Amino acid sequence: MLLFDQNLSDRLVQTVAADFPGSAHVKQLGLAESDDATIWERAARDGFAIVSKDADFHFLSLLRGHPPKLVYLCLGNCPTSTIAALIASHTATIKVFLADPDEALLMF
Repeated sequence: MLLFDQNLSDRLVQTVAADFPGSAHVKQLGLAESDDATIWERAARDGFAIVSKDADFHFLSLLRGHPPKLVYLCLGNCPTSTIAALIASHTATIKVFLADPDEALLMF
């Protein structure tokens, strides 16, 4: 399951639903105004992998390890369609990453 950070559109949840059922956006979980540490803890507790463009999550991943896993999108400002296309083109890679118990960080 993927948990999309506030800096990404909540429309991505529907876009990835077929490939990543159970995914959510922080807004759906009442975490839209929460700090990164709170989101990190909730994702770890509920089995989510965080998807974010926020470098703070990258630093948390390096400091704390996993869980949760992090899919870090190294993209500047871009349309949601670009992010959706990136995820769609790497669905198989993301699934392998999520299934690997040793991997903590995936960067695109």
